[in-house]
Amino acid sequence: MTTQTLFISDLHLDIQRPDILALFFKFIQEQAPLADSLYILGDLFEAWIGDDDDAEICQTVKAALKPLTEKIPVFVMHGNRDFLLGKQFEQDTGCQLLPEQHTLDVYGVSTLLMHGDTLCTDDVAYLQLRQTLHHPLWQQDFLSKNLDERRLMAQQLRQQSQAAMQSKSEEIMDANPQAVETAFQQHKVQRIIHGHTHRPQIHTTDVAGTRVERVVLGDWYQQGSILVCDAQGCHLSVYE
Repeated sequence: MTTQTLFISDLHLDIQRPDILALFFKFIQEQAPLADSLYILGDLFEAWIGDDDDAEICQTVKAALKPLTEKIPVFVMHGNRDFLLGKQFEQDTGCQLLPEQHTLDVYGVSTLLMHGDTLCTDDVAYLQLRQTLHHPLWQQDFLSKNLDERRLMAQQLRQQSQAAMQSKSEEIMDANPQAVETAFQQHKVQRIIHGHTHRPQIHTTDVAGTRVERVVLGDWYQQGSILVCDAQGCHLSVYE
């Protein structure tokens, strides 16, 4: 049997998109258990306001992930929507949370995993907001509020983000080439896999005289997007 490692990101699971929610459940019940492991590189949820969130979608997704983690290892990285995933989420699901930059060997290829938002260095306003939202004091204050207050704040932040995106060019919201090159050099890897930009593609380029590969994962807005890696390499696949 051929071993495979699967990578997905930017599912943005939300009760308002029941078709994609059903597709994700189908994926983790049918395809994912056949893999060697599954990596979810951020934005599994449209929003995550804390591990104590009692919303139905949070409970159903956690319950669906638990049987999968009893079959294969499932690794989850924080995205810009669900950066508050914590230890209780790990306990409830059996998933393992990864740091925001994680290196591993993928069938002999040194690989850096990341969500990808920190590569978008031209989007200065977003990175400034990110710095605020990731500050321990901001998170402590946010999590001290009740669920209704947190839901309202999350909705307001989302509305502000949507308004800001309308005034930004596509280039600003994409990965900066110099930031990509710096990541390759700092981590000394042959491949980077990330999401966030919703522009699925496998890019090849030279960094310091070495041929490297950057894989951008697709989102799950219209269909599923999966990166399948095995001993022969990696390829992007549509899941419907």
